[in-house]
Amino acid sequence: MHNISFVYMCFVIIIEHIFCQDRTGLFSSMTSLRQRKGSKGKDPGPSVQNLKPDCTAEPRERFATGGFSWWTILCVMTGSTVGISLGLLCCIYVATLHENDLWFSNIKEVEREISFRTECGLYYSYYKQMLKAPSIQQGLYELIHDNTTESKRTINILQRMNIYQEVFLSILYRILPIQTYLEPIYFYIYTVFALQTVYVIALFITSWLLSDSWLAGALSGVWYILNRVDTTRVEFTISLRENWSIPFFALQVAAITCYLRPQLKPIHQRVVLWLVFVSTFCFCLTWQFNQFVLLVQALIIFTLDCLDFLTTEQVVSLYLMQVLSLLLVWLLQFCNSMILGSLVLSFIVSALFIKHFQTGLKTGGFVIRVGKLALHTLLVLTLTFTINYSAKKILQLKSDEHIFKFIKAKFGFGATRDFDASLYLCEEAFGLLPLDTFERLAGTVLLYPYLCTLSVLFILLLLVALSNLSTNGSGQASREKEDRTFKMRPDVAYNLLHTVFFGLLAFSTMRMKYLWTGHMCPFAAFGVCGKEVWSLYLRVLHCNTKTMMRLIRYSVPIVILAFLYYKFWPRLMEEISELREFYDPDTVELMEWIRLKTPKRAVFAGSMQLLAGIKLCTGRVLTNHPHYEDQALRERTRQVYQIYARQSAEEVHKVLCSVGADYIVLEDSICYERRHSRGCRLRDLLDLANGHVGHTQHLQFMPTHTPYAFHLNESFSARTRDFFHG
Repeated sequence: MHNISFVYMCFVIIIEHIFCQDRTGLFSSMTSLRQRKGSKGKDPGPSVQNLKPDCTAEPRERFATGGFSWWTILCVMTGSTVGISLGLLCCIYVATLHENDLWFSNIKEVEREISFRTECGLYYSYYKQMLKAPSIQQGLYELIHDNTTESKRTINILQRMNIYQEVFLSILYRILPIQTYLEPIYFYIYTVFALQTVYVIALFITSWLLSDSWLAGALSGVWYILNRVDTTRVEFTISLRENWSIPFFALQVAAITCYLRPQLKPIHQRVVLWLVFVSTFCFCLTWQFNQFVLLVQALIIFTLDCLDFLTTEQVVSLYLMQVLSLLLVWLLQFCNSMILGSLVLSFIVSALFIKHFQTGLKTGGFVIRVGKLALHTLLVLTLTFTINYSAKKILQLKSDEHIFKFIKAKFGFGATRDFDASLYLCEEAFGLLPLDTFERLAGTVLLYPYLCTLSVLFILLLLVALSNLSTNGSGQASREKEDRTFKMRPDVAYNLLHTVFFGLLAFSTMRMKYLWTGHMCPFAAFGVCGKEVWSLYLRVLHCNTKTMMRLIRYSVPIVILAFLYYKFWPRLMEEISELREFYDPDTVELMEWIRLKTPKRAVFAGSMQLLAGIKLCTGRVLTNHPHYEDQALRERTRQVYQIYARQSAEEVHKVLCSVGADYIVLEDSICYERRHSRGCRLRDLLDLANGHVGHTQHLQFMPTHTPYAFHLNESFSARTRDFFHG
């Protein structure tokens, strides 16, 4: 019984250390426990009635009174219940919006599938294909030897695209006894919406770990839901890879925050590292742009290492988790060369290699250390680009070159005639972050505490970094660091740099704002409920007492939550009661005509976005598609798009026949494009890439308001010829 009691007490200490509001080390608490266990019969301890019900009591004080705090357990249970409830509320909220916006339960199956716009339809088509396969093995074989996604080519879909989530869900749906209760499409979308529950819980945990208050988690979850327009777009772009991956990325950030908590025992560090690995692996497996996000994260870890916020063991462990995750995904994606040629792998290898040989990096005075860090950074960056350039030359990798062309042109390193880079530059999603984003964030009272927390902690980070660089890394200096006036925990420093780095990324590219705005919520909640910011304010006001600290930390978030409930709850109720209906009769008619009037192996050419829907709704063969991470496919797409350029009908016919097209689908939304300004319309970009800039007139197309499909026969009929000549 004594051993059972000892194990139970150990569990309570761990819970208190992770979730409650203490700051003393777990090691000292365990030491007290071992001493108490060794003194049998000397101190029976007080009864349960005499336990102190104070969640803020230090562990040493609690064990001095002879046990654990029931109040602590109540805090943990309450916080966990609130976190799970907010996650479920977010899931139900976005699912309701999706249903009300499309009337999804009442429209036809073809209309449901059309609602998966652009690349969403392409990804969902593989889920549908796996379900229609005679067996799981046959379905996997068809994906590995696919000849319908790109005409005249057999490609490995599992290698080229991140669709393991569709494969996993299709297998799960086939083996679970739910076919009679739940349609496949609902199983799919409900899974994506359920990941929003995981996302909110991850944000909840991050803010709870940072502030040691579940009120911060509640505030974080509420802010995420209220800022839905800027934190997620899952309700109308369900299948996008980011909607699958970002919840796992949030879990990874929560795990790293836990891993970097001070005085965490080695055994707990190993457990948390496994959580970091699993969440990083899931994130990498579900999004093709994982390498760029992990590169930003690797730069954050590198910066913290240089400024002496992390130990060598922590840095190496986090780097290895990233590398192992990427390599495992590389294996699962049949040795996808894009992963081996990624910048993040080259950077991590370079950082670890230089760090291993530059052993005296953290010794010497301030000037010497700054000089060493500058040299260290230069060496790492030089070796990174050398390794990356060599890897791409050896692997003949060109899959991601369009991204670097886009980045080069975006930041003003010369104009470009490249069609792919221009296509990105002209999209609003890849432009600068619009200013109205900040108006919306300010309207939910998120922006103000975020900016206050960011400014105060960033100044503190600079002070602590300067102080760290002023020491020579000796044992005496380490002891002096413990007695400094200004301190910053490693987990706080990581989250601070995380929001700074991803904030800069969001400013430069609006599409990336979802990586930033989600993390804004727990970071701002930490500022409201944590001790770090308030202690600095109270020191300035000369009233930094425990009573005042508790009063502010509990009253301010409650006031904010009450205000948000009063202001936004009626709006939320009005929003979810607003009913719309899906209506796109032209596209429905096109899909029905293709399905009924064309051969099953017919090949269709057209815009990437519409072709993805054609593959999903009809199963016909495509010439090109929206998954753009392949150099040969990008070139083929540019060739197919010549139907909208200043090319002769004979030249266009020759190009379409070379890719095996039987039908072309022309869209008036491209012929008479008004979404983009002059110079950014598709036909303008094609003229620029083709060298036809001097021409001011374009071919005149038929004034149609529906997509038109034309059959390409050997004689190239007069009707089609007349269409191209206007």
